[in-house]
Amino acid sequence: MRKILHVDMDAFYASVEQRDDPSLRGRPVVVAWRGARSVVCAASYEARVFGVRSAMPAVRAERLCPDAVFVPPDFTRYKAVSRQVRAIFLRHTDLVEPLSLDEAYLDVTEPKIPSPSATATAQAIRAQIREETALTASAGVAPNKFIAKIASDWNKPDGMFVVRPSQVEAFLTPLPVAKIPGVGKVMEKKLAELGVATVGDLRAFSAEELQLRFGTFGRRLHLRARGIDERPVQPDQPVQSISAEDTFERDLQLYEFEGDIRRLAEKTWLATRRTQRVGRTVVLKLKTAQFRILTRSFTPEVPPASLEELTSIALSLRDRIDLPPSTRYRLVGVGVSGFRERGEADGQGSLFDDGERSPDSTGRPESL
Repeated sequence: MRKILHVDMDAFYASVEQRDDPSLRGRPVVVAWRGARSVVCAASYEARVFGVRSAMPAVRAERLCPDAVFVPPDFTRYKAVSRQVRAIFLRHTDLVEPLSLDEAYLDVTEPKIPSPSATATAQAIRAQIREETALTASAGVAPNKFIAKIASDWNKPDGMFVVRPSQVEAFLTPLPVAKIPGVGKVMEKKLAELGVATVGDLRAFSAEELQLRFGTFGRRLHLRARGIDERPVQPDQPVQSISAEDTFERDLQLYEFEGDIRRLAEKTWLATRRTQRVGRTVVLKLKTAQFRILTRSFTPEVPPASLEELTSIALSLRDRIDLPPSTRYRLVGVGVSGFRERGEADGQGSLFDDGERSPDSTGRPESL
C-alpha cells in the first residue's frame, strides 16, 4: 500500500507578493498585468471572495473587485521559492513528481527521515515550508495520487486532509463526478444524461458499460469511481512537450497573424534544441475572442528536422480550422509534443488530437 502526499502551495504567486510587500497583506491581490489582453495568473484569498480566479480576463477581475491591487508577475522570484520548497520535499523522499511551480506528488511510503506515519511526514513538510519560506501549503494524504489531489483541496488554505484506505469508498461516494480528472463540462453533461451526478452514481455502472459508451476513458472512470489509481509517483519525468504562445494586442482573423506563428515557431524550435529528445508532433493552439480554445496537430512520418519544416507545418494547420472566416482570435501558440529518445523507431504519420477545450482549461508553468 502506497502512502502518497499531494502538497499544494496556497495562492502561491499572490502569497509570495504579500510576503515580500507587507502593505499587500490582508488586501485583495491579483497577479496580472493590467490591460484588455491580460489574464489573471493568481489571486489572493481576499480577491477570491469576490469571484476572481486564475485564467480569468484581467478586465473582468477588475470589474468583480474594483479595489484589487494588481501586481505584475515575477516568475524569477516564484521559481526561486519553488526551488526552496522542492528542497524541503527532497529531504523526506526522492520520489517527488512536480506538477507545476506550486504543487507536487510525493511518495512517502519509505521516507528518508523516520516518521510514524505519512500524516506526520506531511505535517513536518508543511511546518518546514512555513518556517523557511514564510508561506503556507495544504496537503492531501491518501493511498494514491487521485485521492491525494482531491484531499489537498479539502481544507485549504493552510490545511491538511487524510483519507485512509478504509475511508476511500465513503470519501468518494458523495463527490460530484466532475472531481474525477478528465471529466469536464462536456463529459459531465453526458454522464448527467445517464443519471450520474456523483461518484457513487457512477459506481453503479460496470466497466463494460462505461467502456462501451466512452471507450478507454470509460475504463478509467470505472477505476476512479472505486478509488483505484495505480500510477506511481514519477520523479524527473522526461520532457513531453514544448510550446510558446502569445496574446495579441487586438483580436485578429485567422490569416492575419502569420508573423506571430513564425516567431513562436522559432522560439519553440530553439527550446527543443536544448533537449536530447526528439519531438514528433506539431501543435497549433488558438483561442477565440470568446475564449474558446482549439488545437490542431499533425504527426509527420519523420519528425521536423528544421525550423523551416516546423514553421511550414504550423502554418498549414490553420487550414484545418473550420470556424467562419470572420472569427477573431486573441491568442496563438505553437508547440511540439510526442517526444522520444533519439534513435527510437518512428511510427506512421497520422492526424490526431483535433479538439477544443472549455475556457477554464489552462496550461501549467514549468515544473516545481
